[in-house]
Amino acid sequence: MDKTASFRFVGALNDFLPKAQKEKAIRYSFGGTPAVKDAIEALGVPHPAVAVIVINKKPVAFNYWLQAEDTVEVYPQEYPTKWPQAPKLRVELPQPPAFILDVHLGKLAKSLRLLGFNTIYENNYDDQTIADRAAAENRVVLTRDIGLLKLRIVQWGYWLRSQNSEKQLAEVLAHYNLFNKVQPFTRCLMCNGLLLNVPKEAVLTQLPPKTKIYFQEFHQCQTCRRVFWKGSHYERMEQYVQQLHLPETDR
Repeated sequence: MDKTASFRFVGALNDFLPKAQKEKAIRYSFGGTPAVKDAIEALGVPHPAVAVIVINKKPVAFNYWLQAEDTVEVYPQEYPTKWPQAPKLRVELPQPPAFILDVHLGKLAKSLRLLGFNTIYENNYDDQTIADRAAAENRVVLTRDIGLLKLRIVQWGYWLRSQNSEKQLAEVLAHYNLFNKVQPFTRCLMCNGLLLNVPKEAVLTQLPPKTKIYFQEFHQCQTCRRVFWKGSHYERMEQYVQQLHLPETDR
């Protein structure tokens, strides 16, 4: 005979639930003694979104075995200080975080690189490749695919609510509190490599004729060797960064 437990999801975790279950106690039926992590994901919430689990008023880890008539409360990232003694569900996220994005997020990838964040994006990666590389390189997975976040190997991840790249960027900056960690124009938008200042003479053969005349300051990607200068494209990107209303940084 199936057993039941009561689940309540708090705050932003309700975004993963059907409308009829949002902000309500959910009766979950199960057989055996499944791990609470599996029950949470069966109800629709991926494990990287969970910060604290409280069962019968006591914090527990993902491997807690669910029992009949348990009362389960599940909290997102913004609530962990309410339970300072709660078991850590994952190791601390390295700072500043590095990211890997799914194949639909090319515009967001360029925006994150523009702000100086280490961001991997390949438009031919499948979900398992993304998850494996995230684990190997301690990266946060950013995606619109909830199923990707449920892969066991994923430690850190965020499900983007918006389909608009500018709103997605705002989500990431807010969720990971990155506003004071931006370093604009330090990474290559094309390959994610670091940009370094180089003398004009070192890149002269790569410059268009008019660029040789009108520009004196140059940066080169240390990975793909592309050369950048402060032309009209730079001015447009500078305007984009300014409209984000970020704290003052050296640019």
